[in-house]
Amino acid sequence: MRTNSAPLKTLGPQAANLVTMLHERSRAVFRLEDVRDITGLSEVSARSFVRKLVDRGVAARLKPGLYVLVPFELGRERKYTGNPLVVAREIMNGEDYYLSHATAMEIHGMTTQPQLVIMVTTPKPRRALTSLGVEFRFILCRREALFGLTEHWVTKQEKVRVSDLERTVIDGLKQTEHCGGLTEVAKGLWMRRRDMNVDRLVQYARRIGVGAVVRRLGFLLETYEMAGPPDLDRLRNGLTATYVRLDPVLPAEGKRLRRWRLQLNGDPEELRAVVRT
Repeated sequence: MRTNSAPLKTLGPQAANLVTMLHERSRAVFRLEDVRDITGLSEVSARSFVRKLVDRGVAARLKPGLYVLVPFELGRERKYTGNPLVVAREIMNGEDYYLSHATAMEIHGMTTQPQLVIMVTTPKPRRALTSLGVEFRFILCRREALFGLTEHWVTKQEKVRVSDLERTVIDGLKQTEHCGGLTEVAKGLWMRRRDMNVDRLVQYARRIGVGAVVRRLGFLLETYEMAGPPDLDRLRNGLTATYVRLDPVLPAEGKRLRRWRLQLNGDPEELRAVVRT
């Protein structure tokens, strides 16, 4: 005897065809437009059809007009989010974006901490969004700052756009608050030091055009002995007389390092200790 009042997860011919076609098109995350295209239903009928699929646990609603197929083995699960990286891509719906900061650090193996928020950088302002318990935060950038990006395969069929290794470091040094702090960025740099292209790091830092990033990068490369005099000189050339904080989230206190025009407001020993962890 059934004790659960939720509808059975069954598929009629139309639903079965929809699910099959979505899988064939690698559209596990799909839109109402996909449903209309496959079924030929009107907008009103398509909405009603998808609502029934959600009620039966065949699909889960991520946001208005955006859904994800629920794997059959999960039964009548209605809070399934699918792969959050793919969901982030679909939320952007073809607009310019890339996965960045702490999310990119996790993708590149630059952190040992699981990331609970998906960070998306885009030149179009967007409000943060929470879908089925997953938070998506959107960080604004200038359109000309869309460089240093690569494709990352999430599954055999799905790929997303993410900052490359070096750009991830640069973004982290620019906005440490989106990466867990300066120490976490430093750890990520050290963890992937053998794969870092120092010349590219220097190029990106100069191209991004933020003096604080140039100073912090130079300090870390020098501290970890990852760069020689020519690369360090490229970073030092053009520095203004202004001092900036090494850690932007800590108070402006501590001694000043003239070589990099930095106020060492954090504990340099904590950064040096990264190499021993």
